[in-house]
Amino acid sequence: MRPYLEILPRVPDASWSMLNRRLDDAIPFQWHHHPEFELTLTLNSIGQRFIGDHTGGYEDGDLVLVGPNLPHTWVSRAKIDDDKPHVALVLWFHRDWLLRMTGGAVEFRSIETMLERADRGLQFSKETAAAIRPEYEAIFAKPPVERLLSLLNVLAQVADDRRAAPLASAPAQAPELKESRERIDRVLTHMHLHYARAIPLEELADIAALSVSGLHRMFRRHTGTAISDYLMRMRIGDACARLSSSNQPIHHISDAVGYHSIANFNRQFKSLKSMTPREYRRLFVRR
Repeated sequence: MRPYLEILPRVPDASWSMLNRRLDDAIPFQWHHHPEFELTLTLNSIGQRFIGDHTGGYEDGDLVLVGPNLPHTWVSRAKIDDDKPHVALVLWFHRDWLLRMTGGAVEFRSIETMLERADRGLQFSKETAAAIRPEYEAIFAKPPVERLLSLLNVLAQVADDRRAAPLASAPAQAPELKESRERIDRVLTHMHLHYARAIPLEELADIAALSVSGLHRMFRRHTGTAISDYLMRMRIGDACARLSSSNQPIHHISDAVGYHSIANFNRQFKSLKSMTPREYRRLFVRR
């Protein structure tokens, strides 16, 4: 499942974008990315979220910040209140636009620090999500200037969450690594597009214009993990999405995400998820 580039809705009286998404049936699997940061508050819904090579469960009040061009999607399993819709309240903004807004002001330094961490995605604590929820929900009914001030206030509050947890293993924008950022971006883009087939190391090394040993060093420096482990998490993440959103036979899913040995697929799936693919699929069967 290749991530598609999403073109965000534009609001005539705003320099950033937002969406109050309400779905009666389900939140569908739609693997996508975009150059903006995305802050999403999910309400009245239980399911699974996929961000880069991260796979995790979500429930009512889930608050996550997704970094630019990081592939992601949510897929629901059930509502909490069946009489109400699944709700995703989404705020999008560009890094450069926000940094111009904050202007280096010391009062907004925590926001700038948060953006440096958020390229991998951040999940905020339940306490922080609950604290900002009333203002977050109210943003959509406010006039333009008040909306903008509320956005800055929400970002300032979540930026102070010391328990915000990184999600994907995609590289952050570490200043000391900027000189090789273009190389790793080319490699990661190629991996995200072609992870469902065998990717020779020589192919990735050629894309990075490095030797194979140089590729290994650069990849671990940026991601903190080995190429094989990163590929495994992407493949298993794709498998999780297929298991949770379709009735496709497990051996077909195994083949579709790059495993030609069902035994190897089952072994790696269990090592990452602590359960078999069949047990994982049962989590999404409505009773």
